Amino acid sequence: MAHRVTLIPGDGVGPELVEAARLVIDASGAEIEWEVQEAGLAVMEKEGTPLPERVLESIRRNKVGLKGPITTPRGTGMRSVNVALRKELDLFACLRPCKHYQGVRSRFEGVDLVLVRENTEDLYAGVEFAEGTEEAKQVIALAGGRIREDAAISIKPISAFASERVVDFAFRYARDNGRRKVTAVAKDNIMKATDGLFYRAAREVAKRYEGQVEYDEWLVDAMCMQLVQKPELYDVLVMPNLYGDILSDLCAGLVGGLGVAPGANIGEQAAVFEPIHGSAPKYAGQNKVNPTALILSGVLMLRHLGERDAADRVEHAVAGVIAEGKDVTYDLKPTRDDPTAVGTREMAEAIVRRMEG
Repeated sequence: MAHRVTLIPGDGVGPELVEAARLVIDASGAEIEWEVQEAGLAVMEKEGTPLPERVLESIRRNKVGLKGPITTPRGTGMRSVNVALRKELDLFACLRPCKHYQGVRSRFEGVDLVLVRENTEDLYAGVEFAEGTEEAKQVIALAGGRIREDAAISIKPISAFASERVVDFAFRYARDNGRRKVTAVAKDNIMKATDGLFYRAAREVAKRYEGQVEYDEWLVDAMCMQLVQKPELYDVLVMPNLYGDILSDLCAGLVGGLGVAPGANIGEQAAVFEPIHGSAPKYAGQNKVNPTALILSGVLMLRHLGERDAADRVEHAVAGVIAEGKDVTYDLKPTRDDPTAVGTREMAEAIVRRMEG
């Protein structure tokens, strides 16, 4: 029986990346029925919102979506489609594997990390008060002189419920994917109430997986140093929202950059798979951008759907094409002006040929 998946092309380079990923996934052996839904800048101009309700309804109905990057203009009132999707669908766990593939130029080799980021709370909850507002003044008064009167205020909520469920997600992911250890990352020596709660919740969850998955803890600043010195010691990392946003880019840097970094946002009722990188509108329509991150996001989607053999075929083919270094985009060549570089579509076609061969 075919899996029905919502397909969101996005904008900028999104449509050509989605076309490349779709070509590869359709050749994987998995039966996918795509339901295309438009979102982003062009939709904003036509419908007054970058994320129409029909898109959300489609994902709720199909339970799974694959999405190209979507532009969020800076300095405008347009909401982030990525943030809105996470909020509206309660996609509480952001999953970001960071794996080094032979042929990708990096200072590190053999890195194979998975970062799990809590998606709904922390400073990203958007509970903010501008300087001089009555709300800001009330918080300043509650602080008893510890905050300057001209301060803007952001509130950092961390709940036991959200912490426990994202840590449980990390442990389940580790157990189901043959991972050995989960490391909780926060900063409870300074933020004793919020980050302290996160660690307490993590320890309680860890007890349920004793004998199955190891557990340890690191402070976020120390973890940054650990990751650039000895990333091979770590496996699955789980952390609150802000730390996860920062460390996921750090981990992507360890394996060669955002061009090879897939991502997923997963909840109890739905999951949306997408690359970490942005929409790069200046490259739109040039058939130039590396499709690896979106194709590997498709690999995550296939595994989520239970299509592990198809996922393995795609990942092995991607790894083989990158290792060979022939049919790859300019950013995967020894120099970025290499005349032998191929386009987005051509790299996807090479991956398909390797699967079929």
